Amino acid sequence: MAGQTVWVRVAGRGTFQNSTGLKEFAAEMTQRGHRDFVVDLKDCELMDSTFMGTLAGVAIRLGPEGKLHVVRANERCRKVMKNLGLDRVVAVEEEPTGNEPPPPLRDAEGNPPREAKRETIIEAHRNLVAADPANEVRFKDVIEFLQHKEPPDQPSS
Repeated sequence: MAGQTVWVRVAGRGTFQNSTGLKEFAAEMTQRGHRDFVVDLKDCELMDSTFMGTLAGVAIRLGPEGKLHVVRANERCRKVMKNLGLDRVVAVEEEPTGNEPPPPLRDAEGNPPREAKRETIIEAHRNLVAADPANEVRFKDVIEFLQHKEPPDQPSS
């Protein structure tokens, strides 16, 4: 965090693997009263739909009193965000305004339980539909499949 702004740097890929960590971190920061988030994609190669839906969810939960800024996204990421309508709920900017944060203190990579990942994926795709109703046709099957899939009784090895 830099001042009251929460900074998140994505290195490599933004995927379902780190979406649960991002969602939990954003929820914690929001609960602490932070309403201004910057997601720096300078070192992000690509984002999957779950990660983009997680970004949309953060922005939606912030509501009108908050703002989610996505900065330094490469052309591919900007294009996909625009195609999915994320530019309706997040501010996509070339460069950040204001001070940059100190070096990162926390890594969102982790191995959340399978059920948490599944719930994150479902929620993320619902967020994409909320961001742009045209996305319903794109993600309806994914959402329905995951909602009706029975989680295994025991994790597979």
